[in-house]
Amino acid sequence: MPHPVDSERHPAPPAIEERAPGRSPGTGPTPYRRLFAPHGALAFTAGNLLARLPMGMFSVSAVIMIAGARGSYALAGAVTATGLAATALVAPWTARLVDRHGQARVAVPATALAVLGSIALLLCVRLDAPDWTLFAAYAATATTPNTGGMSRARWAHLHRGDPATLHTANSFEQAADELCFMLGPVLAAFLCSALFPEAGTLTGAILLLTGVLVFAAQRATEPPVAARPARTRSPLRTPGMAPLLVVFLATGAVFGSMEVVTIAFADGRGHASAAGAVLALQAAGSCVAGLVYGRFRPARGLARRLLICLAAMTVLMSLPLLAAITGSLPAVAVALLAAGMATAPTMVTGMTVVQRLTPESQLNEGMTLAVTALLGGIAAGSAAGGWTVEHTSTAYGYLVPVAAAATALLLAAAGRTERY
Repeated sequence: MPHPVDSERHPAPPAIEERAPGRSPGTGPTPYRRLFAPHGALAFTAGNLLARLPMGMFSVSAVIMIAGARGSYALAGAVTATGLAATALVAPWTARLVDRHGQARVAVPATALAVLGSIALLLCVRLDAPDWTLFAAYAATATTPNTGGMSRARWAHLHRGDPATLHTANSFEQAADELCFMLGPVLAAFLCSALFPEAGTLTGAILLLTGVLVFAAQRATEPPVAARPARTRSPLRTPGMAPLLVVFLATGAVFGSMEVVTIAFADGRGHASAAGAVLALQAAGSCVAGLVYGRFRPARGLARRLLICLAAMTVLMSLPLLAAITGSLPAVAVALLAAGMATAPTMVTGMTVVQRLTPESQLNEGMTLAVTALLGGIAAGSAAGGWTVEHTSTAYGYLVPVAAAATALLLAAAGRTERY
């Protein structure tokens, strides 16, 4: 049974100051000062960022560690793919438990189990255990909670009734995601090469557990467990949610294919070591765009705004294709920087739609379903991008993210609903 919630453990969020009708936007607090005004907001954000950084480290660390010890990138890829599939299955159930019993009560033990899985993987590689043990160990990491979703749920609790600040919160969270996925692989590769092959996995596990403990300790900002009927249906059955998740699936294919194609493009020109830096530019462009997007009050009409963002992403994703045809890696890098600027606004708007469609008592589960759809799309996009560069050319491999973005746009247009 969920633990009782009282006002002492979960004080009501501070009242949101209403803007006077004639008040100039420049005279009030900036959007980000307004976002972090509630007591404890900075503390839970710090813990959450610490816990999210390893999300960009684990797969890279596992590939380097396994391939270095077993001499097989195929095995390393299969192990990480198994972990991705396990996460897609387990993550929504973990999120459902978070919604029912509270973030702290579920996130800490779930994280401890995931960390044990990472340590088990490290030991299996180190002790030359049979290959099947690697799959089992990495699958155990699927219980890692969706810390980004839990953070968004806290913002929704602290700033409910203030759509403008919630827009800023979603923009900040997307920028944080991009920052972590930009720095994580670089940190993982450095640790594995400068120290020892298992250093990336070990450091990631320590950061994850520490970050979740810090995050969970901030009980004042934790959203209370909402009362819910004895029988509740999955957010997947909410009108408008299934078509939206298909859009997220296609959007994930953009990210997955772009990564594989860029690595292949750089490797084909003898600059494989530069692939990480080139991909980091895409994440940097998205990070900056997310922070800037969060400073502006968005236009009304989420459905229309999502279509505009997807259309912009489709157009900008054609830039790397045009640059790749020239054969210049620096040109591709600049094009990826520009293309990344459409990513954050699209994801921010998409997550806002998820929040609008999902009942408050199931918010973590709803956002985790969106992340699961993204992961599935990333896996499919990686496979499609790899097949394309192998059977055509690395330059024309950039057709895959363009096609995926266009597909996402068409799906959003076909499934458009005025419900949100």
